[in-house]
Amino acid sequence: MMTVEQIVALHKKHVATVFDLADKTFAGVEKLAELNLQTAKTLLSETAEHTQTALAVKDMQDLVALHNAMLQPMGERVAAYHRQMYDIASGVQAEWAKVLEAQAQETHKQFLAALDGLVKNAPQGAEPAVAAMKQAVSTAAAAMESVQKAVKQAAELADANLKAVANTAVAATKAPRSSSKAAAA
Repeated sequence: MMTVEQIVALHKKHVATVFDLADKTFAGVEKLAELNLQTAKTLLSETAEHTQTALAVKDMQDLVALHNAMLQPMGERVAAYHRQMYDIASGVQAEWAKVLEAQAQETHKQFLAALDGLVKNAPQGAEPAVAAMKQAVSTAAAAMESVQKAVKQAAELADANLKAVANTAVAATKAPRSSSKAAAA
């Protein structure tokens, strides 16, 4: 049985964990806001520059070339933006996972300690029930570990897939440049 002091300490620890996770989440939101502001500023600046250049063009062929030069690197920029967004989100997710995993381990330790206390005070003849309870706890811990491994593998797979898609997008934006250069030659 837990004492009042132990319960209060446990609640304080949980509240501290919640605020820690909130801080980590807000830090991620701040990074995302910075990324979006920087992206908007860059886009506005580049648009103004291209507009000024386009207004100075006298020949339609030069205008088309300018337009093409502006659009070709867009895929790379979009891929870079999404990669940065993903890095921020996966960083926050990793922080959450680390905190929650530590919390789960601590809770498991506390539960085992409480179970050991119950076992010491169990009446004679309760050994089969105690053994069954220990087996259930062990099985639950193994299941939790399997779930954590599966989640980690899924995150790694998602990361690999995102990188592959980003690389494909970047390669696709580079392909027209080389073909248009070949056509011009």
